[in-house]
Amino acid sequence: MSTQTALPQGGKASREQFAGRWAFIFAAIGSAVGLGNIWRFPYVAYENGGGAFIVPYLIALLTAGIPLLFFDYAIGHRFKGSPPLAFKRLSKWTESIGWWQVLICFVIGVYYAAIIAYAAMYTWFSFGERWGEDPEAFFFGEYLQVPEGVAPTLEFVPAVFWPMLMVWVILLVVLGAGVKKGIAMASLIGIPVLAVMFIILVIVALFLPGAPEGLNALFTPNWSVLTDPQVWIAAYGQIFFSLSVGFGIMITYSSYLKRRTNLTGSGLMVGFSNSSFEILAGIGVFSALGFMAQANGVAVADVVTDGIGLAFIAFPTIISQAPAGALIGVLFFGSLVFAGFTSLISILEVVVSAVKDKLGWSRVTTVVVVVGISGIISLLLFSTTSGINVLDVTDAFANSFGIVGAALVAVVTVSWVLRRLDGMVNHLNAVSSFRVGWIYKALVAVVLPIVLAYIWISDVVLKATEGYGDLPAWFVGTFGWGMSIALVVVAILLSLLPWSQKSALHSELNDNLGPETVTGDEQLVGATAGDRPAGAGHGGHSGRGRHADTPSHPHSAGSAERTHSSPTQPEHPEKGV
Repeated sequence: MSTQTALPQGGKASREQFAGRWAFIFAAIGSAVGLGNIWRFPYVAYENGGGAFIVPYLIALLTAGIPLLFFDYAIGHRFKGSPPLAFKRLSKWTESIGWWQVLICFVIGVYYAAIIAYAAMYTWFSFGERWGEDPEAFFFGEYLQVPEGVAPTLEFVPAVFWPMLMVWVILLVVLGAGVKKGIAMASLIGIPVLAVMFIILVIVALFLPGAPEGLNALFTPNWSVLTDPQVWIAAYGQIFFSLSVGFGIMITYSSYLKRRTNLTGSGLMVGFSNSSFEILAGIGVFSALGFMAQANGVAVADVVTDGIGLAFIAFPTIISQAPAGALIGVLFFGSLVFAGFTSLISILEVVVSAVKDKLGWSRVTTVVVVVGISGIISLLLFSTTSGINVLDVTDAFANSFGIVGAALVAVVTVSWVLRRLDGMVNHLNAVSSFRVGWIYKALVAVVLPIVLAYIWISDVVLKATEGYGDLPAWFVGTFGWGMSIALVVVAILLSLLPWSQKSALHSELNDNLGPETVTGDEQLVGATAGDRPAGAGHGGHSGRGRHADTPSHPHSAGSAERTHSSPTQPEHPEKGV
């Protein structure tokens, strides 16, 4: 039997690809390095032992962050698809997991654009220090025009609406240009510019009066916290939320890689680059906070904050008081714009790729529809006077309930329900320089589920018992719990819809799947979406058959198992990590 099948009429010969490994690495770093690196890590480190926090942070990176990054790479690269397509090829029963991840990206994308718009406007405001003597009153009052009530309104804020609209227009152009000319090019330009801007910002901040006090506050270790389980949970949580893992981005990006790509080597580079930027952000932010504390005659602890409070209240205060304040403002808020935009590109690409795979539309058509719908919803919800409240709740639940929950379900399903982890390990080892083995499998199958389950359950219990902030229960129930539950329900419904005959499931050549590295745990399948009988045998001339688009279900009566490894399979993968 032939190891290839004829391409259906109207089908596409291949999936879009990055031009090379470095284009992928820059795109992956652009996704990972986002707003959380700048405004979340410094605060989390300070609150959890300062310099001592680096110990659990690095351990979390090595035992959870990088393993989950490899996990996503293996699924995306092996099954060559967006999350829904990759999970469907893994097992037809798991497609809904992929749609859950896609919907999480959709929700994050529609509010992420608002934060980028804020940062863009504040880059402009920095020149004249538009916020005056009370940055907090300016931000919530004059700029966002937040009303006393929290009920959603359709009162648009022009200074938010227009920059948000520009963000969506640029997204339309970048995503419409494709993987090579759009996504990769934006990252190849954006990441170096971000790095240069932030390094200059750090250098300027280090020479501010009071900077040493800020750095001492951040890095002075409190070793006693290492016995506190909550500190370790904070470290694992920071890693999960900063690496862009667990919600489809890295699955999508790795599906655009060539068949022979060093996955683990690339993952190590992305993981350590992301963490290096976080530490650099900590140095810059706390140098500035040290100056702010000295200028106001207070302790560093009295000015430490994170998130929107750090970006749009604390930093404007610093800019107003510091020498070369306008320069600091442009560098800081400009960095937020670049970091946020490269991340937003990756977030929306997950949605674009999934819709394109399922419906078989062209990229341009898909981008117009996805970005158009996302932009309209984004502007209606987040460019209004009530937008900041909706953003606050949506962000909290999309991250804790959504990302952590989807990652937990994916890891448990692959490791324990389908028992396909060996196949993922074999695939990683077949194409990568850094091999993984039993230690890696133990981390993914045991450590990750325990940590993710603890984070997810504890956060759900906390929000269920104490609510969220001082927002009314109906508001949190609608935009928090309601949104989170709706994502799961809609994901299941989307998985039940049939795939178009023009979809990637039916039209892409078998060569689009990764190197055949399966041994006993993966099944032989038919050539086109499961239409041909399983157990048909494999090509004999090369010693490695080619998978079709959809692996048969593990319990299919006609399935047959591989009895020997691919020639590309390392002899002793267990000698790796």
